[in-house]
Amino acid sequence: MAGLLDKRLWIVSGKGGVGKSTVAAALALRSARAGKRTLVCEVNTQERVSRFLERPEAGPEVAQLEQNLWAVNVRPQEAMREYGLMVLRFETLYKTVFENRLVRQFLRFIPSLQELVLLGKIMFHLQEKLPDGRWRFDTVIMDAPATGHAISFLSVPQVLIQTVPPGPMAREAQKMRDLLVDPAVTAAVLVALPEEMPVNEALELHAALRDKVSLRTHAAVLNQSFPERFTEADLEALGGHPELLAVAQAHHDRAAQAVLAGTKLERNLHAPVYPVPRLFTPEFGRKAIEQVMEHLEPLVTGAP
Repeated sequence: MAGLLDKRLWIVSGKGGVGKSTVAAALALRSARAGKRTLVCEVNTQERVSRFLERPEAGPEVAQLEQNLWAVNVRPQEAMREYGLMVLRFETLYKTVFENRLVRQFLRFIPSLQELVLLGKIMFHLQEKLPDGRWRFDTVIMDAPATGHAISFLSVPQVLIQTVPPGPMAREAQKMRDLLVDPAVTAAVLVALPEEMPVNEALELHAALRDKVSLRTHAAVLNQSFPERFTEADLEALGGHPELLAVAQAHHDRAAQAVLAGTKLERNLHAPVYPVPRLFTPEFGRKAIEQVMEHLEPLVTGAP
């Protein structure tokens, strides 16, 4: 299967708490090390990626974290201004419309518009070019919202295409949808834990993205998996050491649970599943992200 390096937009999502920002940070670091000019976008949230990489927060403006790696926290107010200027073209008209207090209050009650401008800013960076015609960013990684919000967020272009009359907003929505559903451009990576609820949510997200967005799942990451370390013979040999046996049995059971979760994901997603082992570390920082990155090497490069 083709690796992620063959795509330009990597969308990472899953149930809240499964480690999707961890995966996004690791993928961003790997893309940058491959020489790709990489932008990682967090969507209106407390920044995690820059903290994991032990760099200053990026904020709402694109900021360089290190060589080949930039980050931005896409937030509604700043994204609304950029979108307004891109679509309306004239700053005075933007100020008249979007910076009017009553208009701003009204716009808050149109969720689709807010999500459109957030997604629009990310898609703008995906298509942004340097003066010499090259892409400004070779890879854009979206640390997408968690499952439920991700579905509504990514389906906004399709909803608007079906509901708004022809015009600038409909054209923007169509361009966004075309990029999202193009398998040569976009890859969705779903993150889960080896537990029933996160696995089920990943499968629900997969089905919703397929049916509502026409976005195919490229792969899944099974985070915090326990690799098998103890065979049945090992457990039997520890029979005379109850405390050691209890620890080994617990690890054996968690490893078996991870195998079942991976099998269930692979069978239902029809996509490869990449396990990332649970890391036992007192502080989860850059060194941990680099370990995760190493385990995701086959996902990035497509190597067996």
